[in-house]
Amino acid sequence: MMQNSLLGIHHVTAITSNAQRNIDFYTGFLGLRLIKVTVNFDDPSAYHLYYGDSVGHPGTIITFFAWPGAPRGRQGTGQINATAFAIPRSSLGYWIGRLIEYGIQYKGPTTRFDEQVISLRDPDGLVVELVARPDIQECLGWESQAIPAEHSIRGFAGVTIWEDDYEQTNHVLSDILGFRLIAEKQNVFRYEFGAEANRARLDVRHTAGFWRGEVAAGTVHHVALRVATDEGQQAWHDMLIGNDLNVTSIRDRKYFHSIYFPEPGGVLFEIATDLPGFTIDESAERLGTQLQLPSWLEAQRSEIERVLPPLHWPSA
Repeated sequence: MMQNSLLGIHHVTAITSNAQRNIDFYTGFLGLRLIKVTVNFDDPSAYHLYYGDSVGHPGTIITFFAWPGAPRGRQGTGQINATAFAIPRSSLGYWIGRLIEYGIQYKGPTTRFDEQVISLRDPDGLVVELVARPDIQECLGWESQAIPAEHSIRGFAGVTIWEDDYEQTNHVLSDILGFRLIAEKQNVFRYEFGAEANRARLDVRHTAGFWRGEVAAGTVHHVALRVATDEGQQAWHDMLIGNDLNVTSIRDRKYFHSIYFPEPGGVLFEIATDLPGFTIDESAERLGTQLQLPSWLEAQRSEIERVLPPLHWPSA
């Protein structure tokens, strides 16, 4: 195992077809904080929205590429099919009541391995899970206007991927990335990775013969894994090349640095650094209240702002 071990999940990035509706759901219903409004650096005509805890600590961040009118994607193999957030076990009843109050359809609670899980969908159809975990019971989360601190989301519990060929994926997860296989039940294999305080779980559901997923609105684009430093990321980059994985060059995402690679089944992974973080261009109090652009796009700000749809932004 590498000295610069992966620390857990850094973020998950999905796709929405309506930026305002997305903001309303993730801040208004789930109670996450909108911590950054920027653009897709590869497509500046589209918003890139970031949500997390008070300052967007790695492990709490879900992001969305907002492509207006994007068609609905299709869930299938080679894809992340569920994104799970951790909640305190004592908050299960609170969240069920909140789902009923808002008229949001849900499934559960069901037992998955040793955890209670509620499953719902966001307005684009993305599968979101709330996983009750006893190990976070005493940790207060971020208190939003929507959710009291004692019931708030504590970051990621993990993700679920569907795979047609489990063995190749298992090789990458276990032998290259260093994930630990901790449980299996029927066709689901559970892996754990990351530091104790930030450990995350990845479930692989072996769905041989099922159709391939199609990435579009309501699906996950990629999952990012955490590494502490640029030096650690470079070590992973070199190691992935040495294992014949098709890894990109290091990309500057302003708030972190990134490399990307697909595993054999087709799921796109990223390895992202913890730093610089989200307060490099906004104070902690003002996060997510203005459109932020990287320096190389600042000269095009007027043109970019003309193209982007207007938003009603949450107050500081």
